[in-house]
Amino acid sequence: MKLKSTLMSAAAAAAMLAGSQAAALDEITVAYFQEWPMPFEYAKVMGTYDAEMGVKVNWRAFGSGTEMSAAMASGDVHLSVSQGVPPFVVATSGGQDLQILDVAVSYADNDNCVVAEALEIDKTNAGELAGKKVAVPLGTAAHYGFLKQMSHFGVDVGSMEVVNMNPPEGAAAIAQGAVDMFCGWGGSLRRALEHGNVLLTGDEKTDLGILVFDVTSASAGFVAENSDLVAKFLKVTADANTMWADEGNHAKMLPVIAKDAGMDEQATKETIATFKFPTVDEQLSQAWLGGNAATFMKGVADVFLEAGSIDAALDTYENAVNTGPLAAAGGM
Repeated sequence: MKLKSTLMSAAAAAAMLAGSQAAALDEITVAYFQEWPMPFEYAKVMGTYDAEMGVKVNWRAFGSGTEMSAAMASGDVHLSVSQGVPPFVVATSGGQDLQILDVAVSYADNDNCVVAEALEIDKTNAGELAGKKVAVPLGTAAHYGFLKQMSHFGVDVGSMEVVNMNPPEGAAAIAQGAVDMFCGWGGSLRRALEHGNVLLTGDEKTDLGILVFDVTSASAGFVAENSDLVAKFLKVTADANTMWADEGNHAKMLPVIAKDAGMDEQATKETIATFKFPTVDEQLSQAWLGGNAATFMKGVADVFLEAGSIDAALDTYENAVNTGPLAAAGGM
């Protein structure tokens, strides 16, 4: 299995593409995911970001966090909402100067691996996955979770046929019987579950230290040149999260979020119910960006390094976390 060349070549290419960002922008482009419903989408549809930031915000959907990294490196995208920590770690380990700006969402049951039902494999006989074919979006949170779960069950990943597929393609593949296991998130995960079962629940993964959370990220150059703009963006996001925290707003927000996410309202309700959106104060605490996030990223990098997926890990990822704009947002 040749994962290292795939991940590192992508990271290196992204780093080489990185260029200076122009200040005093009239518009920016923000990356996000479809079928990944979050409160910020209400503000997105209502035009709140444009109004509060004073610039036109163009939204562009992506298939994975690794694609977001490349787009930020090329300058095609300025900010990425809900980028997974593992693809962020792959990019920064490969030399791309990205920064984490906030904790977009914490989730454990919405990013997992599904084994085809015909195999009748669960956590009691997971060793039988050796030699099987699995669809995994490389360098993502799903990839990290896959590696950690296989390590937990003592399955040699080198014995498996790992195919790099974004979740929608992976879900279609397991439905067609083309792969034995799917790893992914969101609507794709729900579709995959129609054809199989998970090995571990979200709580079981968390107990094993397999944390799952996404961040808002951007290139360090863009943040340095547009710190006020970034702070305003994070403020609108935080306000949307606060609005969603009041269940009295759900009836108004849910239909808007569902439509923007490309989902029906019931699926949106079920999905977003498993998400947690930490407050600004919580994000700035030691539990998240104040300390643990950098430690967790080092752990992710070491897992990828041991698996041969990256060539090297940074000594520390503390410099990849910039709490300045979020702290400023909290004071607005």
